Amino acid sequence: MKKTIKKQKAVLIILLSNIFIAFLGVGLIIPVMPTFMNIMHLSGKTMGYLVAVFAVSQLLVSPLAGQWVDRYGRKKIIIIGLFLFGVSELIFGIGKNVSVLYLSRILGGFSAAFIMPGVTAYLADITSLQERPKAMGYMSAAISTGFIIGPGIGGFIAEYGVRMPFFFAAAIAFLACFISIFILKEPITKEQLAEISAKTKQTNLISDLKKSLNPLYFIAFIIVFVLAFGLSAYETVFSLFSDHKFGFTPKDIASIITISSIFGVIVQVFMFGRMVDFLGEKKLIQLCLVIGAILAVASTVVSSFLTVLVVTSFIFLAFDLLRPALTTFLSKAAKKEQGFVAGMNSTYTSLGNIVGPAMGGILFDINIHFPYLFAAVIMVIGLGITVMWKEGHLSESVAK
Repeated sequence: MKKTIKKQKAVLIILLSNIFIAFLGVGLIIPVMPTFMNIMHLSGKTMGYLVAVFAVSQLLVSPLAGQWVDRYGRKKIIIIGLFLFGVSELIFGIGKNVSVLYLSRILGGFSAAFIMPGVTAYLADITSLQERPKAMGYMSAAISTGFIIGPGIGGFIAEYGVRMPFFFAAAIAFLACFISIFILKEPITKEQLAEISAKTKQTNLISDLKKSLNPLYFIAFIIVFVLAFGLSAYETVFSLFSDHKFGFTPKDIASIITISSIFGVIVQVFMFGRMVDFLGEKKLIQLCLVIGAILAVASTVVSSFLTVLVVTSFIFLAFDLLRPALTTFLSKAAKKEQGFVAGMNSTYTSLGNIVGPAMGGILFDINIHFPYLFAAVIMVIGLGITVMWKEGHLSESVAK
C-alpha cells in the first residue's frame, strides 16, 4: 500500500523543488540574454542555435536517460541531472567565447533529459493511481512557477552583474543536488530495478522509438509532440507578434505572460485533480485542444490589451492542463516501464521544441498571423488523432 501524498510531504517538496530549480534556472537568464548577446557580439542566428542545441541534446539523451532511470534508479539520475545543470550554468556564466556557450547548452540539454524522467518516474512510483493526477499537476505547476518567477529574479540579480544570474542558478542547483543525496531514498527495490533493467538492457534509441509506436503509447506521444510544437511556436512568436501588431512594450508583454502563467498555476494546483476525476484524461485533453485551436485563431483578430490578456491566459491554461493530463495517462499506461515512458515523453517534447520555434519563425516572416493559424491546424489534427484513442487499451494495460 503506497503512502498518501500528505504522508510524503518532505519527499514531494524535494522532488518538486528539483524540477522547479531546473526551470527557474531557464527563466533566470531570460532578462540578461539581450545584454549578453550585445556584450559578446552574437548574432540572432547564433542565439537561435544556442536554443536549438539545448533541445537537440535533450532529444538525443532522453531515451538513454529513460533507460538509465529504470536500470540505475530514479535517485541517481535526478542527482546527476542536477549536478550537470549546475555545471552548465556555471560554464555559461564564465564563458568568453561561443564554443564554451555551446558546451554549456549541450550539458543543459543533458541535465533536462535526466531530471524530467527521473522526477516523473519517482512521482509515479510513490503515488497511487488515484493520487497520481494530483502529483503530476503539482509537477506541472512547479515547472510553470519556475518559468514565472525566474525572469523577475534574474532581472533583480542582474543588477549586481550580467553574469550573476548564471552563478546563482548554479549555486541553487548544487544545493538541491546536495540535499537530494541525503534526503531522497530510492523508491523501488534493487530487485524491482533488476527486473525492469532486464527488459531494458537490450533496448536502444531506435528500438525505443519503435516501441513508442505501440498504439497504447503512440497517440499520446504524438499529442505530446503537438503540445510542445504548439506551445513553443506560440511562445516564440508571441513577443514579436505583440510588438509588431499592437506595439506592446516589454513591460506589457511580461505582464501578460506573468498573469497568464499565474492563472494557469492556480488552476493546476486547485482544479486539475478534480477535472481529471470529472472528465477523465482523454476528454480533458480533447477539451484543451479544442480551446487551444479556437483561441489561437482568436489571437489573430483581438486587439485591446485586455482581450489579448484573456485569450493568452486561456491558451496558456489549455497547454498547462494538457501537459499533466498526458503525463498522467502515460504513467498509468507504463506500469513498470516508467523510465522508458518518461524518457520518450521527453524525446517527443524535444522534437516539438526543435520544430515548433523553427516553423513559427519561418511562418512569421511570411505573415505574422500564420504561426497562430498553423498552430490551430496542428491542434485540430491532434484532436482528430485522439478520436482513434481507445481508452479500453489503457484499462487493459492497468489491469494487467
